[in-house]
Amino acid sequence: MVRFDNVGMRYGVGQEVLRDVSFELPRGSFTYLTGASGAGKSSLLKLMFLAHRPSRGMIEILGQDLSRLPRPAMPALRRQIGVVYQDFRLIDHMSVFDNVALPLRVAGNPEPDIRAHVEELLGWVGLADRIRATPPELSGGEQQRVAIARAVIARPRLLLADEPTGSVDPDMGDRLMHLFLELNRIGTTILIATHDIAMMERHRAAVLRLVRGELVLGGHG
Repeated sequence: MVRFDNVGMRYGVGQEVLRDVSFELPRGSFTYLTGASGAGKSSLLKLMFLAHRPSRGMIEILGQDLSRLPRPAMPALRRQIGVVYQDFRLIDHMSVFDNVALPLRVAGNPEPDIRAHVEELLGWVGLADRIRATPPELSGGEQQRVAIARAVIARPRLLLADEPTGSVDPDMGDRLMHLFLELNRIGTTILIATHDIAMMERHRAAVLRLVRGELVLGGHG
């Protein structure tokens, strides 16, 4: 599903923020990405959701060698990847419903199906009563749940989440983790970047650890 081979990444002409990173995420796997602030977790995620290109090395996502992927083919590949950004990236003038429905509408799903799926998922994440609110009217934790719902609504083949439980209480964090685990159970490959050691201990999975831009031996959380 994902393969990195001796990947390096830098911003501009500065030093590499990732160095000689090699790993594979098997299809259907569930993995945590950990490391101190500044270790390179967000940079690695940017490479995986095609927001940045490596300075060297090879990256393969969903069977596609990114160095050989034509630019016109990138939007179709991105639509198979769900992303939960740390800064949420919701559309402020759109309702909670319309933010979550956006991936399904882009994919051309019938509106009755969209309504049923969005309402069910918003109920699951505890936002059934906020369906018509806009993001500026929501708390940080509510915005995070909207961002997660939008990322998973289309059942992506690959889900990348950057601190997805960072703004919610432990009970809601566990509820969201069960949502990720259910998505994983039906086939989605999942990578979650997190500092939450307690959550990793409650929901054990394989671990990738970054230390100052280099991948060290993982294991299980």
